[in-house]
Parts: sequence; structure tokens; C-alpha cells
Amino acid sequence: MTGPAGTALTVTAGGGDSFPWSVFGQGLAVAAGAALLVMLATFAVALRLGVHRVVDVAWGAAFAAVALAAWAHAAGRDEGDGVRQALVAALTCVWGLRLAVHIARRGRGHGEDPRYAKLLAKAPGSPALYALRKVYLLQGALVWLISLPVQAAMLLPGRPGPVAWAGTAVWALGLFFEAVGDHQLARFKADPAHRGRLMDRGLWSWTRHPNYFGDFCVWWGLFLCASEQVPVAAAVLVSPVVMSLLLTVGSGKRLLEQHMAERPGYPEYAARTSGFFPRPPRRG
Repeated sequence: MTGPAGTALTVTAGGGDSFPWSVFGQGLAVAAGAALLVMLATFAVALRLGVHRVVDVAWGAAFAAVALAAWAHAAGRDEGDGVRQALVAALTCVWGLRLAVHIARRGRGHGEDPRYAKLLAKAPGSPALYALRKVYLLQGALVWLISLPVQAAMLLPGRPGPVAWAGTAVWALGLFFEAVGDHQLARFKADPAHRGRLMDRGLWSWTRHPNYFGDFCVWWGLFLCASEQVPVAAAVLVSPVVMSLLLTVGSGKRLLEQHMAERPGYPEYAARTSGFFPRPPRRG
């Protein structure tokens, strides 16, 4: 929608600043296109390699692509604040690209992920087209939905305030838990003496899922970066809620714990270690 002189419709909220809702609506299509492009390119790579586990690398990279596309869209329409845009783009890209590199290194030299092998074994018709629908397009849609705060933050007027900087601190806590937890686990697994043993040291003694808790903090932090106008915060709240559900009751914590439950020593580890939010391990 446009105003009397063809200007983008804006809504005033909080402190007299306005948010360009019509530009945000247009940006939704830009973000969807960026996510789709990454997923389709990854699908082509997967067909060439013969494994679909590469889509896990594309997950973080797709968020980075959406952030950059949303920034370019906002700048092209002369909307938003340059400091906030650079901040949110940097936070999203650092998180997304670190995750992509970590997953790529972890999966190097391995065959198909058992999750995707099991999924494709049930495919009616072409396994490739089934994977495209059930894996790539679904993950692209989730990237688009979860990235709503990033898209909105690119259009918010005014310099980042206390809420955005608090969000940056929450993001930093999340990145610490995710990156340090991944590093500790990788070092533990690399030692032949630990073969068959459970990782219960470092951050893994405070929570059974430091990487998932880290993701949780990252996306609530990015949500706060877009929450200095209440209507905008309400519009994008679905993002951290969906991510939190994915991490705790969806494809994250729940499925991993089902897989780990039969390993020797896991019940004892679970009894003394928090299931999600960090706390000192229980004694005895």
C-alpha cells in the first residue's frame, strides 16, 4: 500500500518513529527468494555428491543470505538505520557461517546422514523430488519464518537502544555456549581414549545440550534487536517461539535424547545434568 504521493505506508509506534510495513511486506518476498536460492543450489550439490546431509551446512548459510538480502532491500529503499543493519547482519552472519563451517567439518568423509536415509527409504516415487519437498523446501520455509526478526530489524528507524544491546548480549551468550560446546565435544570425540564414552565435561556437565541452548539464546537475542517497537515485536515473536519449539520438542533435543537413551551411563548423566537451561550438575 502507498500514501497520497506514492510513498510507502508507515505506522507510527513508540516515540514518534514509524515502521514501513509495506516495505517489510515486500521484503518478505526478497527473503523467501534468498532462502530458496540457497536451498535449490544445495539440492543441486547434493544430487551431484549423492548425499543430502549437505543441507545441514546450508541451514546456517541460508540465514546469512537472508540477512544480507534483507539489508540490501532496506538500503535500496532508504529505510532503517545503518548501525542496526550492520549489527544485525553481523550477528546473523557470524552465527550462521560458524555453524555452516562446523557442520561441514564434522560431516567431512562421512556418508549419508541416517535421518535422511530413513526418510528417503519411504519416498513414494522419485527420492530426489521427495527430498526436495520434505527437506530442502521445508527447511527454506523455516529459514524464512525464523528470520523474521532479522528482516524487521533492517527496517527499524533509529539507533539501537537498550533492548537491542541487551539482545546482543543474549546473542553473545548463545554463541559462547554453542561454539564452545561444539569445540569441547569435537576435542572429546577426537581422543581415541574416549571412544564409547559420554561427553559429560565442561559445558556438557551444566546442560546436556549446550549447542541447542546456544541457538535458543541467539534467536531470542536477535528477536530483542527487532523489539524496540511493540507492534514489530508482536509481529515477529513467532520466530523465537518456533525456534524454541524446534530445539526442545521438535527435531532437536527430543530426537537426540531418544537416540542416546540406550547408551550405557546415559540415565545417570541425565539425572545429574540439566536437560536444557544450564545449572551446576547435581551431586550424588
